[in-house]
Amino acid sequence: MDPIEPAYGTTALLLIAAAAVAVLLFLIMKVKLHAFVSLVLVSAVTAVAAGIPLTDVPSALLSGFSSTLGSVALLVALGVMVGRLLEITGGAQVLADTLINRFGAKRAPLALGVAALIFGFPIFFDAGLVVFLPIIFTVAKRFGGSVLLYALPTAGAFAAMHAIVPPHPGPVAATDLLGGDIGSVLLVGVPVAVISWFVGSYLVGTQLGQRFHTMPADIFSGGAANSEEHDKEMAGLRDPAPKFGAVLFILLTPLVLISLNTVVNTLTTSGVLTGDETWAAALTLIGQTPIALLITVLLALFVLAPGRFPVADGAKYMDQALGPICSIILITGAGGMFGGVLRASGIGQSLTASLSDLGLPILLQAFLIATALRVAQGSATVALTTTAGLISVQVAELDLSNFKIALLVFALAAGATVLSHVNDSGFWLVSRFFGMDEKTTLKTWTVMETTLGLAIFAVASLLWVVF
Repeated sequence: MDPIEPAYGTTALLLIAAAAVAVLLFLIMKVKLHAFVSLVLVSAVTAVAAGIPLTDVPSALLSGFSSTLGSVALLVALGVMVGRLLEITGGAQVLADTLINRFGAKRAPLALGVAALIFGFPIFFDAGLVVFLPIIFTVAKRFGGSVLLYALPTAGAFAAMHAIVPPHPGPVAATDLLGGDIGSVLLVGVPVAVISWFVGSYLVGTQLGQRFHTMPADIFSGGAANSEEHDKEMAGLRDPAPKFGAVLFILLTPLVLISLNTVVNTLTTSGVLTGDETWAAALTLIGQTPIALLITVLLALFVLAPGRFPVADGAKYMDQALGPICSIILITGAGGMFGGVLRASGIGQSLTASLSDLGLPILLQAFLIATALRVAQGSATVALTTTAGLISVQVAELDLSNFKIALLVFALAAGATVLSHVNDSGFWLVSRFFGMDEKTTLKTWTVMETTLGLAIFAVASLLWVVF
């Protein structure tokens, strides 16, 4: 649903949004009302309070819910199927053992984070995180302690790449709106992402992981009543665990397919391809994230099944993986609903209008406006692209180099990364996957996203001054 003309002033809308967040946290953390019910209830009340016409309230609710489910449900479902097959055959253990043997137990979080940086280049945040879940959980199970020690640096790596490195949609759209060069954003963005991740995510994430102890969601045990029953099921497989090469081949498949899609899109945009070539269209199709993950599920089934279980049993294992994630998907969709209501209320439109004439330096202005929009309505991509459109006229008048436009894109991405909270669907995805309640998620994920965003802005600011 498109934003309506704001019914109230900016101050009133911000107060409504703040009250909605406070009520939501109270219902979930104090009343102990189910998060899904709380999100739907608060979304509906907020829509009415924000002045959305009563006849449009259902559309406002369903728009945010369906758009979030459309992007999350397929990726999560297909991703956990791959994860279940890797887990039940011991493939995740093989990969975890190989990483640990190469890097050492003490550097396991670093190894997982570096691997996530590589996989995060073409793969979106949620898809990459889901594919990595069995590896994270296996490493955590082997060494004990909190799963957050391994999960936060890994999730932070995917978040950093998603925020600032093309071909992810946010930086691509912002670069286009600001009249910059995608190649410059890509070349500068990779080292900026790595440095920012190490400082703002790896160092912070490992410290938080040592302070907060959680157990992962029961996704890959297939609903087994206890670990003994799960071990018996594992022992029933006839052949030993797959080779490291086979596991790596499965995990690299979506990376390669999505990368091919990226290459075709880049060549089409640059004019090398017309876009009408049949082979290019085919690569674009199989490189779409849901299709790439579907192919990976089929590949995993037919590579891992022989000698271990009948292919028909694969359906049972994959079905077992779907049950535990239903709640995760619904809560994530409801988080998108809440953010969608805030966007539909016109709060973003009102907020950007009031912040655009502050007279601040363009880099700081970009960061602050993107931050305000991120906090107000939740979506990082919306915050990034809306702010880029808002400052595009100023950027054109300044006649900046492609390098400085790239730094502006990073400042926007930094603001759109910080302070992930209850109106962000990613907040709920991370919370439920890693067994955190809302309070713990605010103390860990929200803090790490904020330090990551601040690190990105600090690096961009330093480069702006030096060059």
